[in-house]
Amino acid sequence: MAAVLLTGCQYPNGEPNNTASGALIGGAMGAIAGAAIGGPRNGGAGALIGAAAGAITGGAIGNSMDQEQAAELRAQAPQTYVRVQQGQPLSISDIKALAAANVSDDVIISQIRNSHTVFHLSTSDIIDLHNAGVSENVINFMINTPSLAGDDSATQTTTVVTEAPPPPPVETVTLAPGPGYVWVGGDWVWNGRWVWRVGYWSYPPYPHAVWVGGYWGRGPHGWYRQSGHWR
Repeated sequence: MAAVLLTGCQYPNGEPNNTASGALIGGAMGAIAGAAIGGPRNGGAGALIGAAAGAITGGAIGNSMDQEQAAELRAQAPQTYVRVQQGQPLSISDIKALAAANVSDDVIISQIRNSHTVFHLSTSDIIDLHNAGVSENVINFMINTPSLAGDDSATQTTTVVTEAPPPPPVETVTLAPGPGYVWVGGDWVWNGRWVWRVGYWSYPPYPHAVWVGGYWGRGPHGWYRQSGHWR
């Protein structure tokens, strides 16, 4: 049984979950000790109490191991550490710093989601992230942040512009960073004035997904945005 427990718990992506592993091992060891102390008559109750106490202790030990990663991040990239603690939007350099501190994919992705960070990665950005040791899971999540953010859907029905958008400029489609990527063409965004948002490569969120580009349509009160989406 101990041999099985020592393999540890993992996050869904395969990264070690130190807190859960500590709680599991601590709980098992506490149950064994509690059963031995309780004896033949009270072994069950002793095992239950010992398991609870052991899980708490083991979880604390596992959590302290996670804190070591935080300490490593604080030492290597103090500015990134502050942004993470304050829930500020993250830069590409922050993501590389988190990966260098061996922070799990789940934690990095959660931090991106909770900070509402939207990335527009170029091909060179994606290659740079790969070379820095950032996992494919994290990079794919970063690529899809524009479609996950929901900011386009907000402008779809609430933003009405009286002047027509300019003709789209000619875009240069860069080399795809890898197989399966889809080019999402640039479009005009109204921010008090017309601002061209350049196109980028995106990885489909599910198999056989097709990107439907957004556009500006003419309505009775002006121009409104129909955002792009995956179908």
